[in-house]
Amino acid sequence: MTLLDVAQEAGVSRSTASRVLSGATSISADARDRVEAAAARLGYRPNRAAQSLRTRRTRLVGLVLNNLVNASFHAIAEVLQQRLDDRGYQVILCVTGADEDREARYLEMLAEHQVDGVVVIGTGRNVALLERIVDEGIPVLSLIRCAPEAPGEAVLADDSDGAYLATEHLLDAGHRRIGYIGGPLEANSGRERFHGYAAALTSAGLQVVDDLVVRGPFLESFGEKALAALLDRDDAPTALYVANHEAAFGVLPELRERGVSVPDDVSLICHEDVSWFRYWQPAITVIDNGATELAELAANRVLAAIERGPGGTQSGRAMRVGARLVQRASVARPRA
Repeated sequence: MTLLDVAQEAGVSRSTASRVLSGATSISADARDRVEAAAARLGYRPNRAAQSLRTRRTRLVGLVLNNLVNASFHAIAEVLQQRLDDRGYQVILCVTGADEDREARYLEMLAEHQVDGVVVIGTGRNVALLERIVDEGIPVLSLIRCAPEAPGEAVLADDSDGAYLATEHLLDAGHRRIGYIGGPLEANSGRERFHGYAAALTSAGLQVVDDLVVRGPFLESFGEKALAALLDRDDAPTALYVANHEAAFGVLPELRERGVSVPDDVSLICHEDVSWFRYWQPAITVIDNGATELAELAANRVLAAIERGPGGTQSGRAMRVGARLVQRASVARPRA
């Protein structure tokens, strides 16, 4: 079956049938329904390879991310896929496990398939490869995490402000020994969240105590080890700010395993929300980084970059989505 067969079956022109089946949005609902129904009846499948040769578009977008443990990444993948699908694009999901070599292989694969764009929540250690992809005319968007020299636009959360709000809330509750569990400084989220934590302490006239700061990879196993390092101290903190979302999945079970009562023994704030945090006992106070808003903005920006065409990448431009404190039951005043 050919495109002309579909057009004749639907009673529309060949160009209208082509536009419907290529994902164009400026088509009447009636024409779209007739074309889609005709294509289904005839068993028509578009020749995507031929279309990409004609249009220089593959209608594919790569999404490269470290893991699917992070609840924000889950939300972002879902929203981004839906938004791009609405515009006629398919998403190729690549989960790297935060391994820079695997990330590089996925990026190479996406470039070889001549995707129309790439969204990266990455390791920050493949900047040269990203630059080469941009030079080949494929727009790149960094999301949530971005190396300072990375090409293309970036959509980031306001991590510094979020960390400040978390630490300030604990200070306002009377805590002075606040433990910090966060990501590595090479990641912008790790740097900025630590900066917000330190800035809040400084504003309160306090200094950062190095022994209360534990940094590590974006893994739940790190959360278990970091919690042990802090709570096994003679002068253990009275409050914890868990700024590494993946680490929170190690911290919470370990607190329960140790019989540590929250917030009676230690107050707790986690960065980035997940639906079951509100049902944990007690419900966990969080910094919500606006995952849905981040995904919506990322979809808008990568689609705009694709529409600008080759050479339309706007490097160095970063947009931020604000963070907010969601108060629940995991923070209380320290015991006297």
